[in-house]
Amino acid sequence: MSRARSSFRHRLAAAGVVALVAVALTGCSATNPIATAKAYSASDGVRAELGDVTANNLFVLTSAKGAPAALQGALTNRGAAAVTVSLTSGAVAIGTVRVKAAETVLLGGDAGKAITFRAADAPGKVTPLSLATGSGGSLTVLVPVLDGTLPEYAKLVPTPVPTAS
Repeated sequence: MSRARSSFRHRLAAAGVVALVAVALTGCSATNPIATAKAYSASDGVRAELGDVTANNLFVLTSAKGAPAALQGALTNRGAAAVTVSLTSGAVAIGTVRVKAAETVLLGGDAGKAITFRAADAPGKVTPLSLATGSGGSLTVLVPVLDGTLPEYAKLVPTPVPTAS
């Protein structure tokens, strides 16, 4: 009988150790949400959600206030139907982007859709950008205004078009 009790105690102790190790391995995630599971702006721009459309990494590149500016970022449509996103900077309509269902449209950069306008604010500031869709309504976000100081943006800053004299 004592041998059976000893074996039972060993199994009970082993189960306790396994339970303790399992609790230790869960660490902080047992009581705190995992930060990387949440959507966030991972780069220089801002993120916004409007209905089925997610705007990622939106920012403006310009050389100075009032100079030509280029919108950078991406628009993703998580819906089942195509959607047209209207973009407005302040009171000025700057363009529309058609995003097919389950697709992403890049804005700016070397391969994205060019959206250019006159910069409302100088580099280092933020400027309001409104996004609107028929079904999702509208949303205004403050997007950062950057210049070509960072090498990855230097060649993307639009240059003023010379005027004929």
